[in-house]
Amino acid sequence: MRIFTIGYEGATVGEFVAALQEAGVKRVIDVRALPLSRRPGFSKTPLKGALEEAGIDYVHLKALGTPSEGRTAARAGRHEDMARIHAGQLELPEAMVQSAQMLELASERPSALLCMEREPEHCHRSLLLSAVGGGAEVVHLFA
Repeated sequence: MRIFTIGYEGATVGEFVAALQEAGVKRVIDVRALPLSRRPGFSKTPLKGALEEAGIDYVHLKALGTPSEGRTAARAGRHEDMARIHAGQLELPEAMVQSAQMLELASERPSALLCMEREPEHCHRSLLLSAVGGGAEVVHLFA
């Protein structure tokens, strides 16, 4: 199985959707704890609409996101703290259920994990796949 990842930092919705389409992605799995964005078009409702127009499904799996204190650590450049906090999040029952759901969804059709951070090595989506990716091939997309 292959799982894509993509961050929207610095991209427009059009560039973001084009990168997904070019890779053949048919489903976006939003792994943000809070699917809100100051960047126009990337909050849950408008993003879901833009994706649906492009023929791409949208699913939000909140429990796989980074808790507030982890996001604060990431913004401060404390990536080890963010990784530790996110690892604790993945031990919660709801996150375990949603991890299995993520893998099932990704096995059904080409899927991309979505977060804000452009660089996957600074984002929890890479940590998530390392922890629960089930040996999937990971392909990082850039808008």
